[in-house]
Amino acid sequence: MTSATDIQALASDLSLAIVRLTRHLRGRRLDATVSLTQLSALATLSRQGPITPGALAAKERVQPPSMTRVIASLADIGLVERHPHPTDGRQVIVSLSEAGRVLIANEATARKAWMTERLATLDPDQLETLRKAIGIFSEIVDEQES
Repeated sequence: MTSATDIQALASDLSLAIVRLTRHLRGRRLDATVSLTQLSALATLSRQGPITPGALAAKERVQPPSMTRVIASLADIGLVERHPHPTDGRQVIVSLSEAGRVLIANEATARKAWMTERLATLDPDQLETLRKAIGIFSEIVDEQES
């Protein structure tokens, strides 16, 4: 049986490992002129497709005024485009520009290359353990986002 103390220790160790992994992945960034907040918004647009600033703010879990500033800065450097909402004249729809799509693709390629290089050093049992862990992580995140 796993005690509450064991679970707390695991939570702490796991959190630290994820923070360190994230730091390494961020280190692969090719375009440091875009902040991590901006990059996150771009990645969400890449996954979700064109959406309103309010919906993007909700997905990113930030306040709408903050997202408005992020969108404005991304539009200024040509990474997103704003178009009129088809049914609500008070709204706009935000989408990735071609430059935004290229930036996201380059970021993903750099992270994937680094991760592939690191995973290639593991033995088959370690790789299988990671496959199982990914499923568990996905369940944890999916439950939280529901």
